[in-house]
Amino acid sequence: MKHSARWLLRALTVMLCLLTGPLLMAACGSVQTGQHWYEADRSSAGIAPLPDATREAVVQVYAARAFSWRGFFAVHTWIASKRTDADHYTVYDVTGWGESTVRTRADLPDRAWYGNSPRLLADIRGTKAARLIPQIQAAVRRYPYPDYYRAWPGPNSNTFVAWVIREVPELQVALPNTAIGKDFLPGGLVASTPSGSGYQVSLGGYAGVLASVHEGLEVNLLGLSFGLNPQALGIKLPGLGEFSALDPWMESGRDMTNPSAVTD
Repeated sequence: MKHSARWLLRALTVMLCLLTGPLLMAACGSVQTGQHWYEADRSSAGIAPLPDATREAVVQVYAARAFSWRGFFAVHTWIASKRTDADHYTVYDVTGWGESTVRTRADLPDRAWYGNSPRLLADIRGTKAARLIPQIQAAVRRYPYPDYYRAWPGPNSNTFVAWVIREVPELQVALPNTAIGKDFLPGGLVASTPSGSGYQVSLGGYAGVLASVHEGLEVNLLGLSFGLNPQALGIKLPGLGEFSALDPWMESGRDMTNPSAVTD
């Protein structure tokens, strides 16, 4: 009995540690809740260059807190692109509604995700972006779960974006640890990390470990990830995201409204 009680206590301690971040997110009120989805803000954040003012090709990757209580735990990610001289952006993402989970459509690239402001994860422009756009479109068509969606632990929107990034190695995007579903690996237990700078092992998204130059070290338990980012002197916490001393993607308030673009 004592042995069983100790294991139960340890399990409860682990669960409390994993849920502390999401509980803090709920307490601080930084995630939009209490609205119906059709009333929530879907306006542009003014991050992406306007198509009629930007001739060059553009590829961007965004993340925003998920809608309602899900945002305490995770972000929703998507990809946007604009061809050279195009008058609009094409947005690629996955949702749990509709006949197909994969959506490819002309849209604003930097919309708020149902009340939650987007953050820019990657901004590629010029000839490199023009070269990557056909590769992105081909990867979207190859996504292995076009008719299947599961919010936890995947395949979901973050599984989709991680898939596309892995299929287009030049993107080299490190997704935040709060992108629950990115560790759901289609077709296996081992894969390169989305940034392409390391490797990860995952048991269906329920548990795993990741190590790379850009993502650092992450441990995934029940879809919630924590770890370290030595390159940016950062710590990653479930629900809260990454807090870093140097140049991180920080959910705690880094200004990304005027990022430096990667051009070629």
